[in-house]
Amino acid sequence: MIHIKRFVDKITLIEGKQGRDVVIPIGEARGLRDELTKLLVDNYELLENKNKVEPVFQVEMNGGRF
Repeated sequence: MIHIKRFVDKITLIEGKQGRDVVIPIGEARGLRDELTKLLVDNYELLENKNKVEPVFQVEMNGGRF
């Protein structure tokens, strides 16, 4: 998450200086892309698992006249 934090910090800094453009090195951009992709994949997997309904089995044992 370091790349996301750095990006947020850069945006905050640029906003404080009334800047209009943000420029980041390609290595940092790749790291940001990778972290965002991982977050999206994790979120998608969580949503997919949440939507799956596990079957419910009911077992009834009757001893009769035991």
